[in-house]
Amino acid sequence: MDITEILTYCQLKKGVEETFPFNSETLVLKVAGKMFALIPLEKQPLSISLKADPEWSAELREKHPQITGAYHMNKTHWNSVVCDGLKKDLIFELIDHSYDLILNSLTKKMREAFINKQSN
Repeated sequence: MDITEILTYCQLKKGVEETFPFNSETLVLKVAGKMFALIPLEKQPLSISLKADPEWSAELREKHPQITGAYHMNKTHWNSVVCDGLKKDLIFELIDHSYDLILNSLTKKMREAFINKQSN
């Protein structure tokens, strides 16, 4: 799996914006103005930081050594996922989960504004 596949997959989701708020080497993907993925562009092997439910994070970290607490993030809620050795389906599932967590965390007013913006 390469960065192009990850970016293409993320860009297909509604309302995704790509930003560089921290530095020119860390791509931050946002939905409704909130981060759901961070990708250090210069780092090898390819990794991505994703938000996750804390209970599922614990399971994932036990099962997959490529998944650890995300650097510089709240390690209870964010995972660093080294893509090498993981199935593409799992990586896409983790991206979907992170995106959905952000959308579900929006207030009703914010969610309605997001939906209205996307339908225009």
